[in-house]
Amino acid sequence: MSTPNCSNSLPTPNSRREFLARTGLSMGTLAFGTMVADYMVADARAEVASLKPRKAPLAAKAKHIIHIFAGGAPSHLDTFDYKPKMKELADQSASGMGGVLFPTPFEFKKCGKSGLEISEIFPKLQEQADNMCVIRSMYQELPAHGPAAKLMHTGSAILPKPSMGSWILYGLGTESQDLPGFVSLGGNADARTSAFLPSLYQGANTSFRAGAQPSKVIPNLQSEFTSMDAQRKQLDLVHQLNDRHMQTVQRDEQLEARIESFELAFRMQTAATDAFDITKEPESIREMYGKTDLGAKLLCARRLVERGVRFVQIDAGGWDHHTNLQTSISRTGGAIDQPAAALIADLKQRGLLDETLILWGGEFGRTPSTAGRVNQASGRDHWSKAFCCWMAGGGVKGGTAYGETDEIGAQVAADGCHVHDLHATILRLMGFDHTKLTYRYNGRDFRLTDNFGNVINKIIA
Repeated sequence: MSTPNCSNSLPTPNSRREFLARTGLSMGTLAFGTMVADYMVADARAEVASLKPRKAPLAAKAKHIIHIFAGGAPSHLDTFDYKPKMKELADQSASGMGGVLFPTPFEFKKCGKSGLEISEIFPKLQEQADNMCVIRSMYQELPAHGPAAKLMHTGSAILPKPSMGSWILYGLGTESQDLPGFVSLGGNADARTSAFLPSLYQGANTSFRAGAQPSKVIPNLQSEFTSMDAQRKQLDLVHQLNDRHMQTVQRDEQLEARIESFELAFRMQTAATDAFDITKEPESIREMYGKTDLGAKLLCARRLVERGVRFVQIDAGGWDHHTNLQTSISRTGGAIDQPAAALIADLKQRGLLDETLILWGGEFGRTPSTAGRVNQASGRDHWSKAFCCWMAGGGVKGGTAYGETDEIGAQVAADGCHVHDLHATILRLMGFDHTKLTYRYNGRDFRLTDNFGNVINKIIA
């Protein structure tokens, strides 16, 4: 066999294993460094791992998910759960939570045809009310940021379990064969972990931000040592050696999985650079999202799902307002208001909203009380017994408020929605019975909703 015309030619390898051993370092640079480090591992379960698109077992409402994680825990009382009765109770003792009752300092408006009540801190989202479904009766048991955020992302507060995006990628694969099926635009490792699922389903971490150079968003995306033409010849030779091995010896699933990771890395050199280059968008679109980091990330999220990426996770934190809530939440809410409203409108005008589920929310809520007296410095402490989130598109009923809390927003009063219920509903929108999307590990079947969960059928269109 003749030696391929590569820039750094080596003696002809006798087997594909030898070839991979010799070219692994240069090929590794194509595999975008740390992001795909796990993709490169020859997983013991490689024979079941695939990113090829698969049809959901049930009728699906959505094909893609954009999860905007409001880390730090937004106050439901100042965003989407209006409690007018609180004005009469200001400064009264708050039994069971310390401090005194703290009515919201913000005005709420009945928005759109639906009359959905939304705080004045979200003037742009108020215009999208008829596309939004607000769940006002979220609850869980953990008022600590770390475990609660882990629960929201993985369905478990303690055990190392796969993230929601990894489960969905495992179940459906991805429509894009040139980009990772699960992309993380910021956030911690729990938000993108594949845990015991094959590492192919882990979220791809990026350093995307406003003004970022597209070729640098993913580390080592492009090889500094080998031309595209030489890389293509190397991959073609790997495939030839693999075909020969299958014909004369046997099929090796682990090596095939590794070869596929090389192919994905090769294709991504062009596809990822294009997807992350938001300067290709018209000026009017970039202005619509706002020229901020969050504006850039949500615009990038739209570009990714437009290209077939299954799950995009965005970190939009900064909601931990123990003091100076009136000033701080106005700033944090203002940062996400314009980009989130633009995302809904942009997806809708492109005909993508019906198949793309947008989810916004944090890990828990905030107390109806504040320490000391109500004043300009007042804030709210952690509260897991009641909080809210909202969804748009992807088969949910727009202009809908689901569930209720009591007159001060301290306890769920009707139609409670646990985090497991939220996950079960999301999986149903994607075409799954959450009890049947399982993975056998360590002697038993695991699932995202491992302990319980009920689908909230009332919010599904």
